[in-house]
Amino acid sequence: MKAGAALALLLGMIGCAHQPSVEAPGPSYVIGQGYEARGVWHYPREDFGYDRTGLASVYGDDAPDLTTDGEAYDPNAMAGASQILQLPVIVQVTNLQTGRQLLLRLNDRGPEDPGRIIAVTPKAARLLGIPEDGAAEVRVTVQQGPSEALADHLGAGIKIAAAPVESFQAASLAPPPGVASGGGLSIGETDQSSGGLLAPPPPPLSLPVTLTQVPPEPGGIYVQNGSFGRRYDASRMAARLAGLGNAQVIVFTGEGRTLYAVQSGPYPAVAQADQALAATLQAGGVDATITVR
Repeated sequence: MKAGAALALLLGMIGCAHQPSVEAPGPSYVIGQGYEARGVWHYPREDFGYDRTGLASVYGDDAPDLTTDGEAYDPNAMAGASQILQLPVIVQVTNLQTGRQLLLRLNDRGPEDPGRIIAVTPKAARLLGIPEDGAAEVRVTVQQGPSEALADHLGAGIKIAAAPVESFQAASLAPPPGVASGGGLSIGETDQSSGGLLAPPPPPLSLPVTLTQVPPEPGGIYVQNGSFGRRYDASRMAARLAGLGNAQVIVFTGEGRTLYAVQSGPYPAVAQADQALAATLQAGGVDATITVR
């Protein structure tokens, strides 16, 4: 075989090695059954009112060829993964430490780490100011209008969760110094001539960069577990976690009723919170995760 032909064959083999192993069938609406990851059970559900704080991680070298909803994974996409939300779904992610916000299209399950509530692509991480090898305090808020339009477009039909359980416009503002923004496109618009009664169209498959800046709001890092219907049950869990030294029962409202959870913290750094989370899970903590307040 001639040298030129051999080189061409080698380059062709290398190119094939970097292609996804299967062809992407295209997005489909997914909720799915409960599943276990690193000893913790997650129960996916449809939730258009989701608004939660916690820690974010970044996709690494183990990113899949295909996302859970059937799309080809793209490290440069404005995309990410959720452990429990319906897929795909549009969320606003705010880095509470930098104040940077992005709209992301979550289309994958993850991250596996129970101490993280979302994973983002490397490009989204750079725009948000999240170190690729670290974690960041974030707030994740579902954008109801475009998310419902997306679900309807993909034929979600009647909204039924798989486990117990107006219109929107995104405008680009000037990004922070040193961060390039991809320009501003609206994600869903109303028909102004008809009084804004039309439902917004579904968001595009590839979201534009919609980087905005708000004042940073870093908070304390806590470990929270359980959604108990009785204070007594929460108090028993707090007693089991007494070794943490600062576990206490907190009260919150969920699904229209008063619930109780056990919270420990604040912790001075993510590493300490991760250690406390591991101890909580080992002690039998229920739905334990890291949150930011």
